[in-house]
Amino acid sequence: MLEKNQRYKSILSGLLDAVLLFVGFLLANYVRFNYVRFFEPGGAGPALDVAQDPRNILAGAATSLLLVAAYWVAGIYSNSRLRGLSERSTIIAIVNGGGILVFVFILYLMHLDDYSRLVLALFYVFATAAVVAKRVVRRWYDRARRRKGLGLRHILLVGGGKSAALYLRALEHNPYYGFVVDGYLAPIEEPGLGVNYLGGYEKLDESLENPDIDEVVVALEAEEIHMLPHTFAACDKHGTRITMVPFYSDYLPARPTIDVLDECKLINVRQTPFDNILNAAVKRGLDIVGSLVLIVLTSPVMLVTAIGVKLSSPGPVIFRQERIGLNKKPFMMYKFRSMRVNAKQETGWSTDYDPRKTRFGSLIRKFSLDELPQFFNVLKGDMSLVGPRPEVPYHVEHFKEEIPRYLVRQQVRPGCTGWAQIHGLRGDTDIAERIRYDIWYIENWTVALDIKIIFRTAFGGKMINDEKLQ
Repeated sequence: MLEKNQRYKSILSGLLDAVLLFVGFLLANYVRFNYVRFFEPGGAGPALDVAQDPRNILAGAATSLLLVAAYWVAGIYSNSRLRGLSERSTIIAIVNGGGILVFVFILYLMHLDDYSRLVLALFYVFATAAVVAKRVVRRWYDRARRRKGLGLRHILLVGGGKSAALYLRALEHNPYYGFVVDGYLAPIEEPGLGVNYLGGYEKLDESLENPDIDEVVVALEAEEIHMLPHTFAACDKHGTRITMVPFYSDYLPARPTIDVLDECKLINVRQTPFDNILNAAVKRGLDIVGSLVLIVLTSPVMLVTAIGVKLSSPGPVIFRQERIGLNKKPFMMYKFRSMRVNAKQETGWSTDYDPRKTRFGSLIRKFSLDELPQFFNVLKGDMSLVGPRPEVPYHVEHFKEEIPRYLVRQQVRPGCTGWAQIHGLRGDTDIAERIRYDIWYIENWTVALDIKIIFRTAFGGKMINDEKLQ
């Protein structure tokens, strides 16, 4: 049976988060001034006096409550089962980072200036880990209950066509969300749906009399749209929640947004997460910091590679090629030159045993060392660390006529690596499949997803490609 009193559970969850945050704050102070200080030549110094001040405890408690309020505004406590742990954890990590700044501001107002920076770092780590760990445990617990048939959400499906089949297939692929379809209504029984057929649409009122039904999912086809007013009226009469699977869902992004113009609702079908100024600022900030760090870390490798390129064949060390970037604007992408200067460099894709490649060029391409100068493209703002790979103008003009939604990828900055690349779609591979992965990334972007892609690129063997050495 569906768990009632969801609002009270959300309040209880918020209170528990506040306790965990405050415990994380106290633990940070305890570790800093009971363990770390013994390894410092001068001990804890004045910072210990600040930590023992009652105003410090008050500031920690106030920050914990403010963080929970921020979680609430960010939708962390929404009862949607479709919001994943990764997304919630990312929001928590970002909010906690802002919370540390708020904490410092509260200390400033209280004139507690000589504060330990290590406590702030430990507070962030302990608090974030505790709040995320609570959700991991809760997720495990909920899934264990649902495997036993408890805490399920019972669905009545209205529709038996393509949209209904799409919904049922999605539930089959994601059983841990705890949705179970008790039956469906359609003009005729459709073979292959695999759920109980309850009759035609005229049985809707009768079906809604069942007290076990928690939600109605409306999956009508275009030719059945005239049934929508009756369906909504019946659900409103019985006080049943409604979710829709639009028959045009193939044309919608993963997270469409809705604008309101007077009484007219407008669905934005090509909006990206980066249209949100905060998301765009976060991603750009990560790109700037990440590219600077990577330029410093890889500078010895770049120096050796540059010398190798210069000695391997006549020509420039850096290969500059026009690519198409954000909003279809061209830019010059930098790479270490791996081929002899040739006439096909503007249009030709390289292949295994390509006669244009030098022996040293083949080596650096094998280990993706030729891509390192692109960190400067990221720093300039032409590219991002993660995103769809940029194409030359020749291929853009060619593929936009053949591949549906090809230019949707130009709504974001191209990347040094991407979702398609870590799935093996790089170089001379199926372009349509690559675009499908690129668009999925654009529509489902989160900071956590970018971090995952970067780690899988660096430590998952994705920097070593399938090109043969020659």
